[in-house]
Amino acid sequence: MPPVRTQVAIVGAGPAGLLLAQLLDRAGVESVVVERRSRAYVEGRIRAGVLEQGTVDTLRSAGVGERLDREAQSHAGLSLANANHGFRVDLAALAGAPVTVYGLAAVQKDLFAARDVGGAGATVLDEADGVAIHDVDTARPSVTFTRHGAAQRIDADFVAGCDGAHGVSRTAFPPGAQRTYERRYPFGWLGILSRTPPVDHELIYCRHERGFALASMRNPMLSRYYVQCPVGDAVDDWPDERVWAELRARLPGDAADRLVTGPSIEKSITPLRSFVAEPLRHGRLFLAGDAGHVVPPTGAKGLNLAVSDVVYLSRALVAHYADGSDAALDAYSATALARVWKAVRFSWWMTTLLHTFPADDGGFAARLAEAELDLLATNEPARAAMAAQYVGLPL
Repeated sequence: MPPVRTQVAIVGAGPAGLLLAQLLDRAGVESVVVERRSRAYVEGRIRAGVLEQGTVDTLRSAGVGERLDREAQSHAGLSLANANHGFRVDLAALAGAPVTVYGLAAVQKDLFAARDVGGAGATVLDEADGVAIHDVDTARPSVTFTRHGAAQRIDADFVAGCDGAHGVSRTAFPPGAQRTYERRYPFGWLGILSRTPPVDHELIYCRHERGFALASMRNPMLSRYYVQCPVGDAVDDWPDERVWAELRARLPGDAADRLVTGPSIEKSITPLRSFVAEPLRHGRLFLAGDAGHVVPPTGAKGLNLAVSDVVYLSRALVAHYADGSDAALDAYSATALARVWKAVRFSWWMTTLLHTFPADDGGFAARLAEAELDLLATNEPARAAMAAQYVGLPL
């Protein structure tokens, strides 16, 4: 099969890759998206769904905000609890913006739907095996793969690696061209999805001696809950009855009284880690989203960071084709990483504040966390600083 020629080859059809394709397409820049998984698999992944206002505004400007505006829930605040006693953080009053609850799977479907009705400016090729990136140090990088038994090649001006933490894009950096930073946490999150009414109209983050818990939702009859679990646990170790019992123990008393249980429709365990690769560019290859950095979900920053990366990268690529300026492309890695590291710090802080650690040095860390939560409960400037970071720093 003869090679396909495009301006930007995008590896990965997750939210970062498809949003980049959508933004480029609307600016008249052509792209081809290559995805190793099937569309059904990508659309079916259950992930977090707390969107910053900047993310919501970006989705609207990309032309994929219609269903979001119709179905998403706007949350003006959240609650923090310590040992069953909670307090509310008024995000809208303290930071001037709410957050929006809208699942990643819904964002993913909206982006695919936009590709279905759009022009030919952003083709999506799923079920691509053996994806490899070549010649990123030259003016003509390429992506090769096999699809439906036929070998294919895409020649491009640039390659955007949006294929997640386990994709091939970061491995295309030559040895020594990138430094990585990582912290692994000694616990995971057991997540459960159930067709039950949420315990509250806003999120509740809970610190408890038994471990962290989070009460979230997707809609008024679809609840999403998480409990901290040992890092070596398997899903089979957590039958529904055990999950509900732990939630009832860890939630504040009034929320526990409102807890409605039911059969899980999805259950999974997510290990927690912080990871950053620097730089996010080598030659004509640019990384965006989880391909370049991962944060624990405690701060609700993973999807939002992918969006901010894509905003910076799309602006830079559009500038290149519009007026020949490469200043934004040259600054992309530093610009994106400045925001990434602030979110990494916030996610680390939220994680250490709300989780129990197996080795706690005689309870010292627990007492510090309790003091920090008391400070947040009683000091408005402390809550304002947290709220500003939770709703999202400017793009």
